[in-house]
Amino acid sequence: MEQKTKVNAEDGKQDLAITREFDLPVELLFKAHSEPGLIEQWMTNPYATPKALKFEAKKHGSYQLESTDAGGKVVFKSNGVFHEFIPNKKITRTFEMENAPFGVQLEVYEFEPLTDNTSKLNMHVIFESVAVRDQLLKMPFAQGLNMAHDRLEEVVSKSGTITK
Repeated sequence: MEQKTKVNAEDGKQDLAITREFDLPVELLFKAHSEPGLIEQWMTNPYATPKALKFEAKKHGSYQLESTDAGGKVVFKSNGVFHEFIPNKKITRTFEMENAPFGVQLEVYEFEPLTDNTSKLNMHVIFESVAVRDQLLKMPFAQGLNMAHDRLEEVVSKSGTITK
């Protein structure tokens, strides 16, 4: 089955271009990336349950996420700072996986309305080096991101609307 989330990694470059079209209005797609309770719902998987320890969705705000396994053991922690936060249009942030060899990356999310009920997410992710980016790509990164995006669409579609 073809993945809906497309990851483009040009040889010799230290960035990724990621795109995905959603059967969601742009406002709902944006809220799925800016409301911690909703992020916790769609970022869950059979192996870990996420929790937003801190989430200040605004320019100069920061965030910290933590995922635990069924036994309560922390299996993943990440954090970052929002540098740009334009509702329904753009989020620019840093992202760092704690206790991982990938360093800090810069992520630019652009939210594009296609119709009243569909939208597109364009992500530009910049890594410290080509080697770091390529190391991440050796993992099942694209498959995991596609699964998360599938879950995002499912969770938001079921809720119909999202309230603050």
